[in-house]
Amino acid sequence: MSANEALLAVDLGAESGRAVRGRLDGERLQMEEVLRFPNQPVEIGDTLYWDLLAIYAKVQAAIDKARGAGALRSVGIDTWGVDFGLLDRAGHLIANPVHYRDRRTAGIMQRAFDIVPREDLFAATGNMFLEFNTLYQLLALRFADDPALGIAERMLNTPDLLNYWLSGVMAHELTIASTTQCLAADRQDWAWDLLRRLDLPARLFGDIVAPGTTLGSLRVSDATTVVATAGHDTGAAVMAVPGRGDDIAWISSGTWSVVGVLTDAVVLAPEVLAWNFTNEAGGDGRNRLSRNVMGLWLLQECRREWERDGQSWSYAELAQMAAAAPPLRSLVDADDSRFFRPGGMPDAIRGYCAATAQPAPQTAGEIARCIFESLALAYRRALDWLEALTNRRIERIHIVGGGSRNSILCQFTADAAGRPVVAGPAEATAIGNLLVQARAHGWIASSAEAAEVVRRSFPTAEFAPAGGDAWHEAAARFAGLGKV
Repeated sequence: MSANEALLAVDLGAESGRAVRGRLDGERLQMEEVLRFPNQPVEIGDTLYWDLLAIYAKVQAAIDKARGAGALRSVGIDTWGVDFGLLDRAGHLIANPVHYRDRRTAGIMQRAFDIVPREDLFAATGNMFLEFNTLYQLLALRFADDPALGIAERMLNTPDLLNYWLSGVMAHELTIASTTQCLAADRQDWAWDLLRRLDLPARLFGDIVAPGTTLGSLRVSDATTVVATAGHDTGAAVMAVPGRGDDIAWISSGTWSVVGVLTDAVVLAPEVLAWNFTNEAGGDGRNRLSRNVMGLWLLQECRREWERDGQSWSYAELAQMAAAAPPLRSLVDADDSRFFRPGGMPDAIRGYCAATAQPAPQTAGEIARCIFESLALAYRRALDWLEALTNRRIERIHIVGGGSRNSILCQFTADAAGRPVVAGPAEATAIGNLLVQARAHGWIASSAEAAEVVRRSFPTAEFAPAGGDAWHEAAARFAGLGKV
């Protein structure tokens, strides 16, 4: 690798996007942020859209800026999962992609089960059941007889769509395809029989490529290539976990939290279905057995609500306020459906606590503490289930992503789970994106070598568990909350 060659990771999250220029300097990965920008959805009528054209303009600006700083070998894009654009036969985008939190999929899962029973659908795909999965978004279009579906020739998930615009090459990258609930559980191909039973057009689904596949050159430059990196942000983040081995679990912590382990094969035990775990492809060829938890979305939404009311606190200030609030007083199940849609989050949390005969948190500090403690207990529950599913003892937890900067959440996770937590790196998604690109160019030989690069390049923090009895009691209360 030339000392002047660099890679560009474009990491698009549900709240913001950023572009990071990375370069392997000896045995370390050096990173520099090129551009950061907000990613705000747009509501028109009753529909919530992503402003994907504006996002693409920012991606182009980031590439131009990165190329201005020196030779750029390749660019890779990762995003959130499940959302997509539909293209016509000329390759033109038919309509702006719809946000996964839009209401169009409400009730669609049950209609799908009326056609294909839940158990059969799980056996076909091995995926968790979330009403916003790509499968249900496509079914919502079919049930509504939406003309867009009738004229669409291809569906491309968000990173694949951006890759196409950059390179002119249409392809489905494996890690993002594995979030759709349209991929077969037993092979790296689409679940054709399932799609036929649900009357979804086969023409929408094209060739699947492995993470690290070079798609082609940028339309504006033969010198820079587009690599289909691990296009799902969680798949990229897991590539940056500095620990390896079957005795660790990881939590990718951000707007969503994803709690999981790596396995050598898809796990289709009945409990995977009962506990709503999922099997998704990893960036290194292994399977990610994981469960989604609503994550810091709850705090992000509270913060937006408070700002609308004229009260502006940073996340660091909210963490300090939470630390001063009474411990383990009020808990919520973050996965409850009332917390899914934007708007009114503080009142939704208070309403849940009142409905479960708990004190309703009033101050911002009390609400933030309720969120952090509840997330920690949700992680503990997921970890206990993972041990049962894999017959492993999880000895250590790695938290990566933005949530790894939240020391109170990391400490609460260690306390609730009764296991040490290693926090960091915070920029895991961008790091993993860059590592997959580096492996595509032959600069890194394996995922074990990638983990070594991470350990040498980025600091971590460790949190030892404390306060056991109180957390055991809280875990029993949390388990009894149920759905209300």
